[in-house]
Amino acid sequence: MTTSVSPGNMVLSFPNASRSFDSAKNRVRFWGYDSSIEISFFIDAAALQELDTMSGDNEATLLAAFDKARDKIHVAADGMYMRDRGNSYAYTLTREDL
Repeated sequence: MTTSVSPGNMVLSFPNASRSFDSAKNRVRFWGYDSSIEISFFIDAAALQELDTMSGDNEATLLAAFDKARDKIHVAADGMYMRDRGNSYAYTLTREDL
């Protein structure tokens, strides 16, 4: 799924470029902010591999895939948050959300 939200109209900000790999669940975690509220996001490995077909399934390649597609991932995360605003502080993006 694509979202029509443009980065200039985003509700969330993503000032923290940090991201980390969750090996137990094979996903990457990152954070967005709605004013002072921190929102946790995860994107699963399958979604990252869909974005970068050259990425493997290890930490280094999945983090590299995240970095390459960061803007698109942020737009998708913002769209997901806007649809469910206020109902959760953690969201997981899958390939269907991109």
